Amino acid sequence: MSKSRIFFWLSLSFIGGVFGASFLYPKIIESYFLFLALTFSIMLLVIFCKSKPAVVTGFCLAVFVFGAYFTNLKLNNLKNLDMDGKEFSGEAIITKEPEQREKYQKIIVKPVETPRRGVSAGEKIGQTPKILLNVFDMERYTYGDMLKVNCALKIPENFSADFDYRMYLAKDGIFYECQKPKVEKTGKNEGNAVYKFILGVKNKFNEKIERLIPSPEAGLLSGLLLGGDSLLSKEWQDRFSVTGMTHIVAVSGYNVTIIAEYLMLAGIFLGLWRPQAFWFALIGIAIFVFMIGLPASAVRAGVMGGLLLWAAKNGRLANSQNAILFSAVAMLLFNPLLLRWDVGFQLSFLATLGIVYLYPLFQDNLIKKYKTFGITEMLILTLSAQAFVLPIILFNFGRLSLISPLANILVLPIIPLTMLFGFLAALAGFLFTSLATVLAWLAYLPLKYETLIIKYLAGLRYASIEAGLPWWGAGIWYMALFGVVFYLGKRSGVEEN
Repeated sequence: MSKSRIFFWLSLSFIGGVFGASFLYPKIIESYFLFLALTFSIMLLVIFCKSKPAVVTGFCLAVFVFGAYFTNLKLNNLKNLDMDGKEFSGEAIITKEPEQREKYQKIIVKPVETPRRGVSAGEKIGQTPKILLNVFDMERYTYGDMLKVNCALKIPENFSADFDYRMYLAKDGIFYECQKPKVEKTGKNEGNAVYKFILGVKNKFNEKIERLIPSPEAGLLSGLLLGGDSLLSKEWQDRFSVTGMTHIVAVSGYNVTIIAEYLMLAGIFLGLWRPQAFWFALIGIAIFVFMIGLPASAVRAGVMGGLLLWAAKNGRLANSQNAILFSAVAMLLFNPLLLRWDVGFQLSFLATLGIVYLYPLFQDNLIKKYKTFGITEMLILTLSAQAFVLPIILFNFGRLSLISPLANILVLPIIPLTMLFGFLAALAGFLFTSLATVLAWLAYLPLKYETLIIKYLAGLRYASIEAGLPWWGAGIWYMALFGVVFYLGKRSGVEEN
């Protein structure tokens, strides 16, 4: 068995352990299953130490147990949240750049050590979880600001049976919400200096984009370059959702791939050798992912982009399967709660799996046979990703975009050019106003085309329909889908031989 296959099975075992604990907590820990699995793995490693398959199986079982136990430790943090209903009064630091909404700001803070109400100053709260504040004022808050906060703490409630809002927040370490918070700045800022600088650059870029380009095109360009739809109105966010184009303003592998290619070209243009340009692009991707707040999709896309760059540097094709697993394991080691309670994480990986496993099966039969200016390739690429993410979308959102394939075909081909002119325009805005104006017009033309297409398609009567899917339906879909992929893969292999 090759090292690549061993890595594959070990990674799947860890993910399987995380999956089991996420859906069976605390039953999987309280039962004797993990104890028996660990005992059996030790027996295999000791008794059959000279058998490579037995040793690999033993390690896989041990890794599975570790994944389940590790996830269980994270979930145990949700027990004994004894501050529910109590008043919090003290200082707290903003741990993430605030999210600007139409009428309020979402601010995540982490309290410094503060005495409990009604106890002596020497008795401290332990490791206090993060708190979500919904602040209805126009004060400008930034990452690292130290605040004086007074409010009643409350464990988040699930307002819908179909969405676990409490766990959605808990995956990010947010265990309480602040009801009717009274917030006051202390004038101190305790944030990381490097991260503050990067966020400052990001905010300056957004300011230049808003000055040079009108709305909603400015919001689209900001999403393409920096991720997020905060500069888009609720109406336009709905249009992107209806047409299935939200992924272009939420950092995906597509955006990162474009950025990686441009960074490599920029490095070579600056006189770097290709190996040096590789490091230049890799550092650029890391700064980009860090700058937009480390969302799950961006981290996965950043890891994938780095692995593909590494493959190009070493002159060989990357093992896409192991690259996906590596990025998944890396993120789950950091936060195992992402697997079940982060829909973005799920959609990101499933879309990539669709492109890796389904798209190549049609490449020889359709794409090379019907060369229609890349339209066939774009259509199959979109449908391959959609086939893998559709059950998750229907299960979580209950809405199906019928117009998404057409929207992707019409919009995606000109996104790279849009990003290039948009970035150059914002960059020139710092130095050459006249040049920035010219470049802004060059960026505005494709942006206007994209917004017109999305607006028109979103307005069609049957652009999207309501269509839910139960969990067992999603399970049947994926079993059938993997069966089709396996059958077509075998058939393709037989035809090649």
